[in-house]
Amino acid sequence: MLPKYVRDFLVYLTAIKGKSQRTRKEYEYDLRLFLRFQIAISHDLDLDKMNEVDLNLFTIEDLQQLTLEDLYLFLEYCEVKRGNGAASRSRKVATLKSFFNYLKSKKRLITQNPADELEAPKLSKKQPVYMNITESHQFLEGVEHSRHPERDYCMMTFFLNLGIRVSELCALDVDSVHDDILTVRGKGDKERNLYLNEQCLEALSSYIKIRSRYLQVSGEQQALFLSQKGTRLTRQAISNLVRKINQDSGLEKKKLTPHKLRHTSATLLYKSGADIRSLQQILGHSNISTTQIYTHVENKEIQRVMTKHPLNKK
Repeated sequence: MLPKYVRDFLVYLTAIKGKSQRTRKEYEYDLRLFLRFQIAISHDLDLDKMNEVDLNLFTIEDLQQLTLEDLYLFLEYCEVKRGNGAASRSRKVATLKSFFNYLKSKKRLITQNPADELEAPKLSKKQPVYMNITESHQFLEGVEHSRHPERDYCMMTFFLNLGIRVSELCALDVDSVHDDILTVRGKGDKERNLYLNEQCLEALSSYIKIRSRYLQVSGEQQALFLSQKGTRLTRQAISNLVRKINQDSGLEKKKLTPHKLRHTSATLLYKSGADIRSLQQILGHSNISTTQIYTHVENKEIQRVMTKHPLNKK
């Protein structure tokens, strides 16, 4: 069982900070690993067997003795022994900073915060993977091979036109739709309204006409997108579906996932003239710096712009 101070922190994350259950589970995983590592180090235990330790062995007094160097040692272990990349370690830094800030400012269990000066690993700026407009059309054509073409075409259309997250798509209910407005519940339980364009409305209309096929007496009644068994579709089921459509379409785009479809939507919107603030609102980003990864421009486009420079003339 987790120590009470960890359990209290996890409750605080969801009840007060409004974090999702998924985020809470990620924080819990990080803290379990962190405490086990600290116990193993302090008791000179084999790190390969640290999953067997009792987490309650790490007391509040032990917390008070932790230093910045202890935290860096943990991150080094994550990198060297567990093979965690910069993104994974950066998340662990965020977990530790949030956790120790809570212990100091909210619970008053520690007087010095060892994570105050903790730095996150530098992340390389990766360009988001996305499909161009031709590839997007080819991908959608792959839906015709699906066992549930109306439903699947509607979901893929929502991904590519609205840029919603897979978790947001799974959570949609029938009453999420109001005429041409879709109400989406995003991260932190925040709601935003998205405009359904003509393609979305046509796809939705076709699906709604046959949705009753999926309804079961004992199944889900409110979910917009239903499985063959009448249950709400899961993230994994939709991820598997995206992979199958990718293959059936003949596109076979490398590592295509629902999140890559979101990248595609955002990139195509930006290229068609969407300003950064509008894009931020559509995607449901709380920080505009997250949105800015979609403002990349391909090298060929840069070359074309530079070629047209007025001074590039003899």
